[in-house]
Amino acid sequence: MADEMRSLAKRAYQHFRNGTTDQAPSTMQLPVEAYLDETRFRREFDRIFTQLPLGLALSVELPRPGSYLAREVCRTPVLLSRDEQGQVRAFLNVCRHRGATICPEGAGEKSRFVCPYHSWVYATDGELIRINAEDTFGEIDRTALGLTELSCAERSGVIWVTLTPGSTFDVDAWLGDFSQKLDSLDLGNWFVYDQRTLASPGWKATFDGYLEVYHHDTVHGKTVGKHTVGNLLVHDTYGPHQRLTFGRKNLEALDKEKGDDWDGSQYIRIIHSVFPNLSISGIIGGHCLVSQVFPGDSPDSTSTRQTLLCASKPETEAEEAAAQQFSAMTLQAVRDEDYVIAGSIQRALRSGANTHFVIGRNEPGLQHFHRWVARLMNDA
Repeated sequence: MADEMRSLAKRAYQHFRNGTTDQAPSTMQLPVEAYLDETRFRREFDRIFTQLPLGLALSVELPRPGSYLAREVCRTPVLLSRDEQGQVRAFLNVCRHRGATICPEGAGEKSRFVCPYHSWVYATDGELIRINAEDTFGEIDRTALGLTELSCAERSGVIWVTLTPGSTFDVDAWLGDFSQKLDSLDLGNWFVYDQRTLASPGWKATFDGYLEVYHHDTVHGKTVGKHTVGNLLVHDTYGPHQRLTFGRKNLEALDKEKGDDWDGSQYIRIIHSVFPNLSISGIIGGHCLVSQVFPGDSPDSTSTRQTLLCASKPETEAEEAAAQQFSAMTLQAVRDEDYVIAGSIQRALRSGANTHFVIGRNEPGLQHFHRWVARLMNDA
């Protein structure tokens, strides 16, 4: 991994010296209707967000057998559980008796899941293990009434789930070589410092901001832009997924490095972008921001789940202060800077000022993302 970090830093340094950046072969035209059309949005929602594997949680959010996490995702009530054998499972958070919600939204530990309506009891592996007053209920087949399971896999410190019952996936085929890049983050050993949910505009306008550095000098001059070189990108793709490497402001000092044992990571910032909605960003040493962008009920709204990670639990006042500073900076950069701009874009889309957007050659991450959206919609 150290060799790869040095290689990425060298690629970024060459761009820095030459005033260049990785580029797409040409500019790209994107119709404004791709952000607005209700019919298209519903097709994208069904094809992309209910059929493809989504990174719904981090492994560290379910740290031990009995851990659970209940959350509504894209209108789907999901219950994640680590069973007694340590395997993570995903279910619809719905009782098989009369459809009541099994667990309120949140996280914790349970050895059993008890429906709050009629006290049907389920094991952490979803098996129906008790029916209240069973002798008066009538004859049923318990084995056919376990919680409805969703296809689920745990890989690279992330829990992947498809939201459609009966839909299956091969997580290794889905991630391909990108899994090795995610493995390098060692996500399974971080500490969850904080989590929050942000309201945001349409899912494309929102996620676009995670995929380029062209705007950093303009929008993020007081936050992350203080640490990164604007309009300098090293871009690598892995199927639908991509890695975006930014140069840090100290990149010029790389010309003083000698030998092959220097730390390339101190000169770059890397964002791992998992299609269609997961962004993992290492911004300042020892801290990481994980963002999950989920579409709302229309093309004009999304919900962003932010998870702030520390390499280890802050133990000293200085470590706590650094974590709080990281949290405040990322909140300002995303909510008060990126999402303010994205919101203005979403509101202006219906004005008629543009029929198409032009995505530049210096925005290859955007181009790659939108081409994969179009490709999947054509395959539908």
